Amino acid sequence: MAVDFVLSSPLGPPACEKDAKALQFIEEMTRNADAVQERVLDEILTSNSQTEYLKRFKLDGASGRETFKSKIPVVTYEDLQPEIQRIANGDRSPILSAHPISEFLTSSGTSAGERKLMPTIKEELDRRQLLYSLLMPVMNLYVPGLDKGKGLYFLFIKSETKTPGGLLARPVLTSYYKSEHFKSRPHDPYNVYTSPNEAILCPDSFQSMYTQMLCGLYEREQVLRLGAVFASGLVRAIRFLQLHWRELAHDIRTGTLNPQITDPSICESMGKIMRPNPDLADFVADECCKENWEGIITRIWPKTKYLDVIVTGAMAQYIPTLDYYSGGLPKACTMYAASECYFGLNLNPMCKPSEVSYTIMPNMGYFEFLPHDPHAIVSPTKLVDLVDVEVGKEYELVITTYAGLYRYRVGDILRVTGFHNSAPQFHFVRRKNVLLSIDSDKTDEAELQRAVENASKLLRKFNTSVVEYTSYADTKTIPGHFVIYWELLMKDLKNSPSDEVLDKCCLAMEESLNTVYRQGRVACNSIGPLEIRVVKNGTFEELMDYAISRGASINQYKVPRCVNFAPILELLDLRVMSRHFSPSLPQWTPERRR
Repeated sequence: MAVDFVLSSPLGPPACEKDAKALQFIEEMTRNADAVQERVLDEILTSNSQTEYLKRFKLDGASGRETFKSKIPVVTYEDLQPEIQRIANGDRSPILSAHPISEFLTSSGTSAGERKLMPTIKEELDRRQLLYSLLMPVMNLYVPGLDKGKGLYFLFIKSETKTPGGLLARPVLTSYYKSEHFKSRPHDPYNVYTSPNEAILCPDSFQSMYTQMLCGLYEREQVLRLGAVFASGLVRAIRFLQLHWRELAHDIRTGTLNPQITDPSICESMGKIMRPNPDLADFVADECCKENWEGIITRIWPKTKYLDVIVTGAMAQYIPTLDYYSGGLPKACTMYAASECYFGLNLNPMCKPSEVSYTIMPNMGYFEFLPHDPHAIVSPTKLVDLVDVEVGKEYELVITTYAGLYRYRVGDILRVTGFHNSAPQFHFVRRKNVLLSIDSDKTDEAELQRAVENASKLLRKFNTSVVEYTSYADTKTIPGHFVIYWELLMKDLKNSPSDEVLDKCCLAMEESLNTVYRQGRVACNSIGPLEIRVVKNGTFEELMDYAISRGASINQYKVPRCVNFAPILELLDLRVMSRHFSPSLPQWTPERRR
């Protein structure tokens, strides 16, 4: 029997029979990608043929690709917002999906400052669970022995709310962690967490982080991998250890739980774990009291083989910090997913972050690709099927889902790097139009412009205005924060704005940013206070001169609204006259604005 399954996968020798079946499934799906896509589209259109949306475009029960493409338009969230709002308000008729909408998944992307609401159906949980079930069989090909220890993963739920019609609205991972798929998952020796479910499911982010870190310290000799969803989350966890190691060491020394931990379910579960361990407490204190935290991850968790975090896209900015804390451990990006749909997985998870490519699983939804060429005079309009994309070219992802999104533009820009069998592999390039991001937040240029305009209103009484501005996401601080460079025109130097006024400008900008940003500031502590740096007059002229010296056209030069090129940041920072920070938290509540 062992010989049969060991030899059964072209991807490599599976670790066990269950892995062999998973790897075989990947091979079947990718080998027949076009046929699978045809079947998926047929299933989606047939099951939803009587929905209001498909009937509006007179599909008349047709499920073929050509008819679908000729009649159904490519859409954005704003195009679907009226239908989504009707569902949110309680309309239970088959508007987008013939299946009942079970809940809304709130996207980290926003529309008019609020999280986008993505309708979903119950069977989508099974589809997402299927993709999760493929991750460890692939990882086991590259990292042996993961069944001999545990994973220290910092996983959290976020706040949820209800729409006017009574449907839950919450992030996709909160939905998954609260589902029976996760809470009642069968024991898998290759995928055991140090954190009890009670710690992960605690809505208080401090109590959740504290107990997950405490469990990880107790089981430090068992930990083989550390992880979080995003790289920023793991960086934040290490910063948490820096701030709270004394309390954690005290709890380990005495076998008692910090009185700040009051959640009854956590207290009950930790009661089974807590025990006095003075030697471990001394070790934690000795390591954490050192000024140098380089390699702290492998010093405290010496058997760690890799970090399981997303470090593609905006998260790449955290790679140097993770390298510092981990001594350069491999960083595994295992899957590619969004609130709208789960897309695929990385079949070479131990590759360098710059080489990460995700193989699209054709059974997850129907995928089309809009060619993306930022330099094209006329934007392309003809979409390309999954198997027809070309290596080296960039595309915007367009999806059709079982839950009722049809030809929906996700906003992700992907570059084709190759194929696994007939399924393409993509490198995530960036989110379209996203300017700044610290955690899961996404701020675009128009939103930043509005924030600057709103904040600059506070300067009017001082006869002062913002001449120019740019920005960058500073991730060297933990948590990271937005830095906005302002060049001011002060017409009355005797009545210039005070430091207090400029601090209030920081807060005014934060109040103008989207709900995902404000939740990160208020509830998740994943984003630090916004900073405004006032630069000397003439700074942006120097910035233009520098750009022109590097080949930019003086006729076409525009001030970049976001910068990350080190020489430009150095030029700006050398001309800073004053620094100002938001003096308090912006307003945020889980409820959506009506």
